[in-house]
Parts: sequence; C-alpha cells; structure tokens
Amino acid sequence: MGFRIFSTVAEQIAAHAAADTPREACGLLLGCDNRVERAVPAANVAADPLTGFEIDPALLLRCHREARQDGLAILGWYHSHPNGRPSPSAEDAARAGEAGKLWLIVAGGTLHAYVSTADTPRFTPTDLNILPPGAAG
Repeated sequence: MGFRIFSTVAEQIAAHAAADTPREACGLLLGCDNRVERAVPAANVAADPLTGFEIDPALLLRCHREARQDGLAILGWYHSHPNGRPSPSAEDAARAGEAGKLWLIVAGGTLHAYVSTADTPRFTPTDLNILPPGAAG
C-alpha cells in the first residue's frame, strides 16, 4: 500500500522532533488517499513526555472537525523516539487503537513508517514516498 508525504511536511515533522528533544514530539497527520498533506504539531500531554506521548484530546477533536471541513481525514500520527530506536515500542503497541492508521516515528532525524494492525504484531512497516513540494502525487 504505502503512503506519500510532501517533503515540506516531512521536514516540519523532523524539525519538531529535533526541537522537542529530549521530550517525545507528537502530532497528527492529515490528508487523503494515503497522501499526507499536513502535519499538525500537538502538545505532548503524557504523564512522562520523556518516554511516551499523548496528543492533547482537545486538539484531536478539533482536527477531526477541521479535516472533515477541508475534505481530509486524520490518516494517523507521528511521534519521536529521542532514544534513537526506529521501531514502535511496547507502549506504542498497547496504544495502537484503530487498525490501518499511519504511525510515523522520527528516530535519528529519519522518518520510519508503520501501519497499525488488529493483529499481533500491532504494526507493519510500510513504504513512505517523499514528494517534492507542489507534486500532484
């Protein structure tokens, strides 16, 4: 299946992750047809943002509403692993929720893409194709 993301959005996510280190950065991914068109940075409201992430619920509700108005959907979310591990953690698996969502993990300045599944393991690696700005993709 795979996903596509504009290079400017990928750069925004990587910059957010770098700026929030040593805390885990997090945010939402909006788009359509497996194409990420926007990243919405979120406050990490986790009890321990150094080792986990939780997206502000008020932002999540607002983004659902705004995405529908703009003809988009929440395709998934992103977060960083300041420890450098590129794969989903046990905590990520426990919180995976809905199957079919894109999980981008920023580790070592690189984006790693996974799709949540209903089965164990909870994630499957997926392709992430970087699109140049303005591409029809």
